[in-house]
Amino acid sequence: MECTAVVRLSGEVSTKARATRREFVTRLVRNAKDALASEGLPTQIERSHERLYVPLPDAAGADVLARIFGFQSVAIATRTPFTDLADLIARATRHFEPAVAGRRFAVRTRLIGGEKPGFRGSEVDRGLGAALLPGAARVDLSHPEVTARVEVHHGVAHLIGEERAGPAGLPLGVEGRALALVSGGFDSAVASWQMLRRGVNLDYLFCNLGGRSHELGTLRVMQEVAKRWSYGVRPRLHAVDFDPVVRGIRECAEPRLWQILLKREMLRAAERVAQETGALAIVTGDAVGQVSSQTLTNLAVISEATRIPILRPLVGANKDDIVRQAHAIGTGALSAVVAEYCAIVPSKPATAAKQADVAAAETGLDRATLDAVVRDRDVLDLREVDADSRVYPELEISELPAGAIALDLRSQPEFASWHAPGAVHLKFVSALEAYRSFSKESSYVLYCEHGLKSAHLAELMREAGFRAHHFRGGTRALRRWVEKQPA
Repeated sequence: MECTAVVRLSGEVSTKARATRREFVTRLVRNAKDALASEGLPTQIERSHERLYVPLPDAAGADVLARIFGFQSVAIATRTPFTDLADLIARATRHFEPAVAGRRFAVRTRLIGGEKPGFRGSEVDRGLGAALLPGAARVDLSHPEVTARVEVHHGVAHLIGEERAGPAGLPLGVEGRALALVSGGFDSAVASWQMLRRGVNLDYLFCNLGGRSHELGTLRVMQEVAKRWSYGVRPRLHAVDFDPVVRGIRECAEPRLWQILLKREMLRAAERVAQETGALAIVTGDAVGQVSSQTLTNLAVISEATRIPILRPLVGANKDDIVRQAHAIGTGALSAVVAEYCAIVPSKPATAAKQADVAAAETGLDRATLDAVVRDRDVLDLREVDADSRVYPELEISELPAGAIALDLRSQPEFASWHAPGAVHLKFVSALEAYRSFSKESSYVLYCEHGLKSAHLAELMREAGFRAHHFRGGTRALRRWVEKQPA
């Protein structure tokens, strides 16, 4: 006997026409081999009309297979040959006896792919049920506590045990390529996962508004998607320094339109990258009404910036559902650290921008700026790049050094409710404009709500020659540290 994963294909694969199904299964086998190889597991796979059979050294390998799009379920089975019906029943009895002891049970037998072993599945049901009954509580076909499942294929029986649900959907790679706009937050990672489940091969575009720390956080989120869910493909992250674009927007437009213009410039950047990479669509994490730039009116105005189709898989989703799914796919904790960030958040953003006003504001933008930042972007292989190697040395600290100036970058009400002893308050947007006038004789520790804006400003200050750090973990972590100090 040996451990085997019995993989059931998703209904969307099983019901395709013969030629399409053959193509999809070939892709599934390729993706499964990549998944197994990435974990150092054997890559032998046996195909049948309804199943894939994968020999495994132990049950742990099933967790990897359960993250492959196009798999409905992955069951751990004991694979055993048999000579006849009596031999099969004897082997299955020894296998299932411990599980059914003292419990209600049922037996389900299936002959896979029209198998004709010389007996019917119902004969196995009756014979195995009779053999197991003396040690069990009783037979219960409607609500059994344990189901003894047997599948027979090519003279081999698979005695099915624990089963894991797969993500279903379509095999990754069968629906062409698209480009997903990502920020490191909950929405864009979940939107990307949803499109991967539909078989779309994704690359990712990150328009960096928060410096190296923001890029690092987003990189870690998207690496989780790449390494856990992107078997069979090599996704890339295109990281664009959007700071010059942000500065141009601030200079040419009134604050209420900043967010609209920013999203339109992001779509234009995505269009340029998509044309270079052969992507057929742009994917975003927009959900109607979630923020001011995602009202239906504003989405319509923003969408006019590109002629490439925009796919919004979360358009009707609630935020709490998005967050739950982020945790389910493994990106939730990472996205919670990154949070949402934008360097140009006006106090009164437009919720129903007019196309004419937006077009007039955009006449002041220098189109060469967008071309330059897209051209100079970094392209990172998400399954190979070492995120830790991109950490800015000594940028983060977890205590306040004696003599350092603590700079609080939050809003005035947040500062008034609590701040570090002796901290100086300066709103983040104001600090971005003022830091070059600070004294370089002092050292600075910056903090904000989540640690993202403070990391960005500390990075800029260090590059300008200041002794600057940011407090890791934001205000909550800083407050815990302060409360532990002597009075």
